[in-house]
Amino acid sequence: MKSRTFFTLVFIFLVSIGCFSCKTTATDDFPVDSEIAYCRSQAMRTLVSIPSLDKIPNSMDLDSIKWRYTQAGSWTCGFWPGILWYLYEDTKDNMWREAAGKVTDMIAPLAYRKAKSHDSGFIMMCSLGNGYRLTGKPEYKEGLLHAADSLAMLYNPVVGTILSWPGMVKKENWPHNTIIDNMMNLELLFWAARNGGGQYLYDIACKHAETTMKHQFRKDYSCYHVAVYDTLDGHFMKGVTHQGLSDDSMWARGQAWAIYGYTMVYRETHDVRFLDFARKVSDVYLSRLPEDMIPYWDFNAPELSSGEPKDASAAAITASALLELSTYINDSDSASFYRNKAVEMLQILSSPAYQARNKKDAFLLHSVGHMNKGWEVDASISYADYYYLEALVRLKRLKEKQSVLANL
Repeated sequence: MKSRTFFTLVFIFLVSIGCFSCKTTATDDFPVDSEIAYCRSQAMRTLVSIPSLDKIPNSMDLDSIKWRYTQAGSWTCGFWPGILWYLYEDTKDNMWREAAGKVTDMIAPLAYRKAKSHDSGFIMMCSLGNGYRLTGKPEYKEGLLHAADSLAMLYNPVVGTILSWPGMVKKENWPHNTIIDNMMNLELLFWAARNGGGQYLYDIACKHAETTMKHQFRKDYSCYHVAVYDTLDGHFMKGVTHQGLSDDSMWARGQAWAIYGYTMVYRETHDVRFLDFARKVSDVYLSRLPEDMIPYWDFNAPELSSGEPKDASAAAITASALLELSTYINDSDSASFYRNKAVEMLQILSSPAYQARNKKDAFLLHSVGHMNKGWEVDASISYADYYYLEALVRLKRLKEKQSVLANL
C-alpha cells in the first residue's frame, strides 16, 4: 500500500500544476482535460483521507466532510474502484492502477457467490470489468463469467425478465419484480456472452430488454420504477414505485438508467428497435428538464414544493449515455443534438453550483439516493462521481476523434 506521505506529496503536486478547472461557457470550448484533472485531484484527496485502501467511499451527507464507507457486496461497492480505473486509464500512472487493483481484488471473491439480487452488474462491471479491459488479468475475466452465470439464475423464463429483489417477493407481495435499474446489469450478461460465457446469456439479456420495453413504460415513454409480474403465466400485473414520488411519477434516476440501459443494449445487439427506444426515453427526459438541465430527484417533485432537491447523479448518468447515443445516430443534426445536451449537462455539473471543490473530497454535490427513506438526500454519492468521470472520459475521446468507448 502506498504510504500516506506519498499520496500527500502527489496531491500537492497535482494542485501545484493547476489541476482545478478554469470554467468556460462555450460548448465547443468545454475544458474536459481540466475537469478530469479536477476529478483526479479530488480522488487523491480521498486517497489521502481514507484510513486504508480497503475502505470503500460511498457517500457524504450535505453537512458532512467525511465519507461514509460501504462494504464489499453492497450494490455501490464497485463505483470507487471504477473511478480509480478510469483515472489509471487517463493517466497511465501505476499509482492509480495499484489503488484500483487493491479494491478490485477485495471485491473479486463476490463473483463466486450466489446472486442475492440484480446488482451483480453494477458491482462487477465497474470493478472487475474496468480492471480486465485495462489489464487483461485472467482472474478478473474468470470472475466476470462466474458472476454472469450467477446473475442468470435470477432469470424467470415464464416472465422474461430477471428478478431484481428476491426479498420483495414476500415483503411487498411482488411475485416477480423487475426494477428499471436492472437494465444496467444486462451489460454483464452481454459481456460474458462475448467472452466465452455462452449464447444463453445474450438471449436472456435481449429478452429482458424486450419484456421491459413492452411493460415497464407508460405511453409517453416514462418508466415505472418497478414492474410486477405474475409467476404463473408471466403477465404484467402493475407498475409501482419504490424510490420515486408516486407510482405515476417519473423518478429521475430511473429514467436515466433506462436511457443508459437501452443505449447499451443497442450497442450490444445492433437492433434498431432498441436504438429507437433509447431515443424515445431520452426525449421525454430532455423535454421535462428544468432550465439548469439538472433534474429534480423526481420530475414530478416540484408539484410538492419549489425546494425539492435536485439529483446530480441522474444528470451524470444521462450525460454519459447521451454521448454514446449520439455516436449511433446517422442524422448529423440529431447526433449533435444529443451530444450538445450532454455537454450542457456537464457544463452545469462542472460549475461551482455542483462541483464539491474545496467543500468535500467528492466530485459532485446535490445527489439523492433514496428520498422516501431519507437516505443520502442532497448528498455526494459515489455513483454520481463515477458516471460524471465516465462522461468526461467519453467526451475527451470524442474530441480526440476516437471511439466513445474504450476497449470493452
